[in-house]
Amino acid sequence: MTDVGAAPMDPSSSEADRTQLDLAVAQGEAYGNALHHMAQNVAHDGGEQPAGQYLVGYAVEDAEGMYHLEDGALVWHNPEGENAHVEVAVRDAADGRFVPGLHVTATMVTPSGQELGPHVQELVWHPMLYHYARNWTLPEDGEYTLRVHIDPPTFMRHDEINGRRFAEPVDVDFTGVRIARGAEPVEPPA
Repeated sequence: MTDVGAAPMDPSSSEADRTQLDLAVAQGEAYGNALHHMAQNVAHDGGEQPAGQYLVGYAVEDAEGMYHLEDGALVWHNPEGENAHVEVAVRDAADGRFVPGLHVTATMVTPSGQELGPHVQELVWHPMLYHYARNWTLPEDGEYTLRVHIDPPTFMRHDEINGRRFAEPVDVDFTGVRIARGAEPVEPPA
């Protein structure tokens, strides 16, 4: 019997042969490479650590503008007083793929101990890297603690062997998250 505590990656009779599982791992490796690039080369700070059946990562950037769908049209919104963009990436620990459809919340603890949040981190489509994110108003620079909570997803899980995953809530803390509050956001292209 498969250990429910570890995310399985075993060939099954109905849905997941070795080729399919290898393709899933290749997807995960590609996503992991993009995440590493974001966290190490684009963001001000970032990292990743295991948490239950997930790998949870973060990246911190300057606050960013985003398109929102309003009445059938995309409308650009710049940050309004926010000075940091906190991204959370959640991957399947077994194959490294991004896990969509999660309810992710985050709390930031300032260097002086003030708790901000929890706030929902919404799914963000990004040209390189799906992630959960939001803009934050952070009161000071320094080293923060980022607390991430992930609820068990409600989506269906395929396969009688490999579908046994993501049934428990997960909490993970990142300490020493470096915050240097950001500059003015970049406007979208005309």
